[in-house]
Amino acid sequence: MATRNRMPPWHENFKAPSGHELLIRPIRPEDSEPLKAAFSLFGPEEIRDRFLQSVTELSAETAQRLTHPNPKSEITLVAAESLPAGEAVVGAVARASIIQGTREAEYAILVSRFLVGQGLGRQLMRKLVKWARGKYLDRLYGDVAEENEPMKQLAASLGFKPIAHPQGTPGLVRMVLELDS
Repeated sequence: MATRNRMPPWHENFKAPSGHELLIRPIRPEDSEPLKAAFSLFGPEEIRDRFLQSVTELSAETAQRLTHPNPKSEITLVAAESLPAGEAVVGAVARASIIQGTREAEYAILVSRFLVGQGLGRQLMRKLVKWARGKYLDRLYGDVAEENEPMKQLAASLGFKPIAHPQGTPGLVRMVLELDS
């Protein structure tokens, strides 16, 4: 009986309408330097929308934290060129992390301006939802800048509902997906 050549879990080839071919896969420690280098591919608005502040470079500490997720409580996926980790340019990062002591996880997605509008954010979000459901969580949420219409629309199209930010933080809306439905 022939065996099919299957990709490892969480791996997927992604071909954008623009023709860009990327490999969606779990982040690896050797992605640290390419991730820091790729940070310049993200526009100031993208970085502000994700980090909720202006940041010009990815710190070594943040890169270390992102590239070494705890497999029991977090997942970090990248969309990168189909080259070995450490050599591939990273065009997007998606992360979900369980909030300690809860049955909730917080998500964040950052997509390069060169890849926005290609369906990559949607595919990454679907994978984060699948991961959260596999962890039997009650909800997945992300804090989104009020003016970040593309992320709010993407989340809403996948069933997320906007709620007022629990801490009343001005300029932020929390997008929540109830996973038991």
